[in-house]
Amino acid sequence: MGFTYNDIHSKDMGLKARLTSWQVSGRLRNFTTTVPGKYGVADFGADLDYREITAACSIFPRHTFPALVETLDGIAAWLDPTQGLHQLIFDDVPDRYFMARLNDAVDCERLIRAAGSFSLKFFCPDPFGYALEDEEFSITAAGTHMVKRETGNAESLPIYRITGTISGSGSITITTNGSALRIANASLTEGETLVVDTDKMTAWVESGAGITLRNGLPYLAELNFPTLAVGENTVQVEVSGAALAKIEIQARSRWR
Repeated sequence: MGFTYNDIHSKDMGLKARLTSWQVSGRLRNFTTTVPGKYGVADFGADLDYREITAACSIFPRHTFPALVETLDGIAAWLDPTQGLHQLIFDDVPDRYFMARLNDAVDCERLIRAAGSFSLKFFCPDPFGYALEDEEFSITAAGTHMVKRETGNAESLPIYRITGTISGSGSITITTNGSALRIANASLTEGETLVVDTDKMTAWVESGAGITLRNGLPYLAELNFPTLAVGENTVQVEVSGAALAKIEIQARSRWR
């Protein structure tokens, strides 16, 4: 077993790796305050903090110690944390990926003349694991639709892609589980797509070739970004003075 980091598998780097543990849930951030005269603290809830994943690694035996050092040099360049976050996929859980980088020094223990072992601690600022094969849904008409998420175990922050024509006082409203995303005072012509990323809380208009044309945030009546729950979701589409071609919803399904 092993893992893939930045599109390179650990086995290709001469590395044998395995997970030694698995967090049921990431670290928690607890929000509390001390109240004079009261035992304990007042609890204001919690949310998820970053995640750490540790992998136990060993180097396949080399013929000489310099060959071992050369392998370690290659691993150091491959996992260089100064290059930022990269996709991390473990063979043991091949359906999801994490965005990660190394978070600690790596010291290799020399086992025999030309072999060694060490642990890698990966830091994931986003504690969620995301589906490698994401769920996507398509809506082509106004009305009420059911969207069923079957992957993951946590609420997701989808990407909405709206294709059609809007001008003047026309509007398109997408209400997901009672939360409305209303597009108004917009200028959207044939072949253009309005993309709304609920995770990054932003929007833009792109051409049919995928080229970003302009900022789309002014087209949102409110900065409201609906989420998708695991299981069934009700999506209601209303069109007024506009022409809807298609709404594509990329679920960005994830696990906590």
